[in-house]
Amino acid sequence: MNLPKAVDQLVGELSKLPGVGRRSAERLALHLAVGPSERLQSLADALHAVRQSVSACELCGALREGDACGFCSDPSRDASTIVVVERSLDVIAMEKSAGFRGLYHVLGGLLSPLRGVAPSMLRLAELGERLADEEVRELVLATPPTVEGDATSLYISRQFSREGLAMTRLGRGVPQGGSLEHADAGTLRMALQGRQRVEP
Repeated sequence: MNLPKAVDQLVGELSKLPGVGRRSAERLALHLAVGPSERLQSLADALHAVRQSVSACELCGALREGDACGFCSDPSRDASTIVVVERSLDVIAMEKSAGFRGLYHVLGGLLSPLRGVAPSMLRLAELGERLADEEVRELVLATPPTVEGDATSLYISRQFSREGLAMTRLGRGVPQGGSLEHADAGTLRMALQGRQRVEP
């Protein structure tokens, strides 16, 4: 299909977004091109506003609007526990679980020698500064269960180990409502290794 040059350019930019393929980008671009101009202006204003007002928190790396993020500035959160995640998106996922009231630390990536990602390219120095505070008693390593995620967690546990600091890893295994017959061998192995005692 021969699209007008401006629409084709918009399709190209939209398809660079994560999770947006060429066909989805075409549908979005065509919808915007023929829709009301107010909708397009609202979208442009929202994109401009997010670029101007949202940045990474200097302390934890999570998204913030203003001087401090909502996590670091919240006195009701438990400062003795920090969850280490790869991206800001992971912070949002953790918050949706409503099961954690501590603080976060966003690494901004994972160690990957094959892709040229070295420790100095992650927010590890900032993590070390935070862990120098004796108030931090637990570091939850919530990197993804991949080769890079495991390597990053291992590096952190070796680099920042100190007396009085517990290093834990997120549990892995069969998901809630999942069936054993659909679980792969690795998932079942992790579930067995992470099993817990049942109290009568």
